[in-house]
Amino acid sequence: MSKIGNPLCAAVLLAFVVMSLTLLVNNWHSKDRDAKFTKENLDADLAVQRSLLVYELNERRKEILPFLILNENEMVWEESEHISRDPSTKSKRMNGNSENAAVSEGSIPYSGEIGCNELVEMRAVDVLGSGYTKLVLKVLLSEGQPVALKFVNDQGADMGRCLEEFKDPEGCHELVSYKLKKEIVLLQKLKHRNIIKLQGHCEEEGGGGGGRRITAILEQGSPLQMIQLLQSPWEERFRVCLGLARLLHYLSVSPLGSVVLLDFQPRQFVLVSGELKLTDLDDASVREPECRSDQDCVLQFPLRTFNLSCSPQGLCEGHNERRNLYNAYRYFFTYLLPHQAPSALTHLVERIMNSTGELQAGINKTLEAFEEVLQLYQSGPHLDNLPPALLRDYSVMRGVRTSGDVGYRCWGSYSHQGCLLSVQSPREAALLCSSQSHCTSFSLSQQKTWTGRPLASFRTGFSHLVPDETSEVYLRKTKASGATV
Repeated sequence: MSKIGNPLCAAVLLAFVVMSLTLLVNNWHSKDRDAKFTKENLDADLAVQRSLLVYELNERRKEILPFLILNENEMVWEESEHISRDPSTKSKRMNGNSENAAVSEGSIPYSGEIGCNELVEMRAVDVLGSGYTKLVLKVLLSEGQPVALKFVNDQGADMGRCLEEFKDPEGCHELVSYKLKKEIVLLQKLKHRNIIKLQGHCEEEGGGGGGRRITAILEQGSPLQMIQLLQSPWEERFRVCLGLARLLHYLSVSPLGSVVLLDFQPRQFVLVSGELKLTDLDDASVREPECRSDQDCVLQFPLRTFNLSCSPQGLCEGHNERRNLYNAYRYFFTYLLPHQAPSALTHLVERIMNSTGELQAGINKTLEAFEEVLQLYQSGPHLDNLPPALLRDYSVMRGVRTSGDVGYRCWGSYSHQGCLLSVQSPREAALLCSSQSHCTSFSLSQQKTWTGRPLASFRTGFSHLVPDETSEVYLRKTKASGATV
């Protein structure tokens, strides 16, 4: 049995070895095929990603082409031009003296007083804002001029999303930069007191992934703080709403057509010396929605729906204007306009609120209503019936001001340390002082608000008077005891 078993065992062992080697060779070939297949898949995926990125770049570029219709002496971007380069390859760069190169490569024709040279010795002071796409810095130029610099936020969500999807730092930086390019072009075209002023811009090497870095140079403003604004005097809150109404009227008839702000939020605005200014325009559009019937023109908001008409040209007529106006009502008018409005003007304010809240009128009528309120507030006809006898209860001393004041706080004050209110005349100031038992005097100076109304300072007492030709003090006769002159 052993003699027969040994050859049999050897044959079985040999067959097992041959089978194992065959399996090993087949497995090696299989892995090699899988590796080749995986590499081919990766190459195909990369090609698809690059194609998608090129498509996105072309779409962004076409988005800003309508805004780049320049004057007859300037270059015009042709819509037939497309981006055909591989986004991972560095493109031809602009010759500083060639507008043709600037146009063909997507650079913005220079417009403004400040350029790259003025930024060389700048000093960063603070971060004014940081968002999904852009970063805004407060800086001082070499001459001490304060400006705001806005550029692509390489750590922002937009850049992060693009890198995750396309794995191309340079292409992604260029893609994200188009929002800022669009904003610069719009700021070159749209000029209004309630739109932030473009001081210039800079394009240079050194952007994310080795691409070009673009920087917008803007006048400096303060981020809009709604909580602080809600605590400010009614006159300042009305100023913000009036500025917004004037802005929306301009956008409805702008040189580019009717402009809609697709991302209408308080964070898109800043205050410059108390004046509201739009600073974020990258989500602006000049296209009215297309339609086939009125059913296609429904303007929807979270709590309201409005039906608009489809024009014979196949556009939702007035869509952009109405959308802007209702958003102004939602985010600004509702909170800032009615509270503590002068009693004589309340009916006009309520009319504005009802009209905008129901979209009963367009921006033209709305602006007319705002201007009427302003005119009445400045001229003060609602105060004409104040009795002249109000001032008989006060002794007036001109050419002096108080010192060592004992003040008190009041709602709507221009000063957090005392009671400083806007008045139309000394009689209105006397009315306010007489209505408060703790008021013993008030003073008027040449200091005025944006409407031209003087500011009156109210107090419970003071230690003495000092000469001041620009001031006059009114002492309440029944409350003036304890004051020394």
